[in-house]
Amino acid sequence: MTRDRLLELLRGFEKATIGVIGDFFLDKYLIIDPALAERSLETGLEAFQVVEKRPSPGAAGTVCSNLAALRVGRLLAIGAVGDDGDGYELRQGLSARGVDHTHLLSLSERYTPTYTKPMVIDADHPGGEREINRMDVKWRQPTTPEIERAIMAQLDACLDQLDAVVIADQVQERNHGVITDAVREGLAQRAAARPGTVFFVDSRMHIGEFRHAIIKPNSHEAAAAVGLESTDALEDLARGARSLMERSGRPVFVTAGERGIVVVDEGGMAHVPAIPVTGPIDIVGAGDSTTAGIVSALCAGASLTEAALVGNLVASITIQQLGTTGTATPEQVLERLGAVGP
Repeated sequence: MTRDRLLELLRGFEKATIGVIGDFFLDKYLIIDPALAERSLETGLEAFQVVEKRPSPGAAGTVCSNLAALRVGRLLAIGAVGDDGDGYELRQGLSARGVDHTHLLSLSERYTPTYTKPMVIDADHPGGEREINRMDVKWRQPTTPEIERAIMAQLDACLDQLDAVVIADQVQERNHGVITDAVREGLAQRAAARPGTVFFVDSRMHIGEFRHAIIKPNSHEAAAAVGLESTDALEDLARGARSLMERSGRPVFVTAGERGIVVVDEGGMAHVPAIPVTGPIDIVGAGDSTTAGIVSALCAGASLTEAALVGNLVASITIQQLGTTGTATPEQVLERLGAVGP
């Protein structure tokens, strides 16, 4: 890809309107200074002393953060969270990134999923902080039909405005998150009826069950979905991707870490190599940043392989940001292309 072509695509991001539907979490980073440790008088246990809090939108919110950093023209968050303090912080984070959360329901009967991530200040650790045991707060009850219908009504209220719908299926327990079986079927119906709108799926556990949408599994998710015994060779990934394409009826992007991305559509298979990076890396959120790059590029008129390259460029930048879920700006993407050559 030439610099001029990438610049053309990046400028096209500003014209896109993208909706992100799925599981919005709050990522709550708590920065602990071990030099200030105290002993609890009541329990005798060490009491960690938090000196900084860094809340940010997580899961589907991470996709939004990456799309916002890439300067997509308009972003809409669609889903359901709790009417609680973590939900407030999540909405504040979305607002700070320019994301419209009018269609993100606040439900008093649920609480907001939250990943609490204690980070210990450690000068000897790359990035200066070391993560210890994460504490996960999840809603562990099935999503009711009433909530499913309310979520789909929020999507329908804005669907005519959208160039793309990103489906972020984070919750592993079936029918406990936003993307339930019923919501998945509703999305398939809408995607089939709107072939001009990009429907793009990232799902941890159910990637093989989506229809009429572009899907983006990683190599492990693709193998699990189609029963592959090995993903060592690109040919294996391509075979799995073809099987998934036959199910979904749309192109498939399989991400394979340092091996890059395998893209399969009706025209065949293409391999888009990863962007080499040096030094320590943090892969948290890499898949979400790849999604943001691919979808933004598709909205700007990129081919499948061009979109995969943009996804790789974005991810190569975000994985070098340690101790956080990183993002990439258009300027950084353009600079990274220059560093690796056309």
